[in-house]
Amino acid sequence: MQNWYQIIPKNTGLSIYVWIIFCLLPFFFIFRSSSMYEMLFGILMTLIFFLAYRLSFISNSRFVYLWVSVEIVISIVMTALFGYIYFALFIAYFIGNIRHLGGFLSLYIVHLTTTLIAVTTTFIYQIDSLFPNLPFIIITVIGVILLPFTVRYRNQQQKLEGELEDANERISQLMVIEERERIARDLHDTLGQKLSMIGLKSDLARKLMTAHPEKANKEVEDIRNTARTALKEVREMVSNMKGTKLEDEIVRVQQIIEAAEMHFQFEGDPHVTNTPLLVENVLSMCLKEAATNIVKHSGATTCRVTIEQSPTEILIGIEDDGKGLPATLDPFRGNGLQGMRERLEFVNGKLEIESNNGTTLQFHVPNVIKNKEKEG
Repeated sequence: MQNWYQIIPKNTGLSIYVWIIFCLLPFFFIFRSSSMYEMLFGILMTLIFFLAYRLSFISNSRFVYLWVSVEIVISIVMTALFGYIYFALFIAYFIGNIRHLGGFLSLYIVHLTTTLIAVTTTFIYQIDSLFPNLPFIIITVIGVILLPFTVRYRNQQQKLEGELEDANERISQLMVIEERERIARDLHDTLGQKLSMIGLKSDLARKLMTAHPEKANKEVEDIRNTARTALKEVREMVSNMKGTKLEDEIVRVQQIIEAAEMHFQFEGDPHVTNTPLLVENVLSMCLKEAATNIVKHSGATTCRVTIEQSPTEILIGIEDDGKGLPATLDPFRGNGLQGMRERLEFVNGKLEIESNNGTTLQFHVPNVIKNKEKEG
């Protein structure tokens, strides 16, 4: 809904002062009349026009067409009696604000047709008085033709810009939410592994404290080093989200598996080639989470990790001989396997799970091949 001072059209390419002149100009044409009755009738028509014009902005869709029809009739009368055709520009502007395409086209055609008929007829019968204003009449007719489409286009553009702004704001909110979830997963993976190792070594140190004090002291020293490492990794992750090399992660996985008194086996080359640091970091985080789950939930005695790199993909498998996953359990509930799948999907990879006499996880990530062309 527009306020009274917003009746003057905006964003039409014409200055507001031009529209003010159009509002005052009809009185100049009216006062040229020699008859008092004609002047009073012209003033009445002008006031009724602006009243209908105001009502057309605040009325619902059923009455809008009524008020526009009244405005068109008054515009024709003012053109025929006083040679004032500039009300047609106000009507053209309002028609451009009609959102419904059918209503817009209907009023546009009616308004353009009646304006051309009124101008042509009046010009024929009053050529002497209207001929000096011929350039302004032509400009007005061109405005009646082009102004509705200009206003409609600008309204649609503003609407799209508003929707784009809302979409950008929504995207910003989603990015914040995604960043929080990512940080939560990374903290879970980083601290979960280290805290599990600290817990396991604490239990082992307590058992060895009486029978083997030297080994217990060694375990306590490992706990201290692990705590320092965890603190260092958290600081690095928060400060710059440092990427983790796969070969470094293999060493950490071996430490946590052996700390849980499991046998660790490894096959393959942890030094991968043609692999971006982002992909390697994703694989490292998934491997870390998988090892943490094995220590916490599997009850296994052996953990085996394999790394294979082919021309098309990198395949990492981590297998245990534990109790496997319950048949009724949804493996993708919680932060563990769901977090792995989300990370792998982010780099176009996938996660495969097999649970039969233990659990096997396989991480598939497409390999990046760099072709070298010979210089000739």
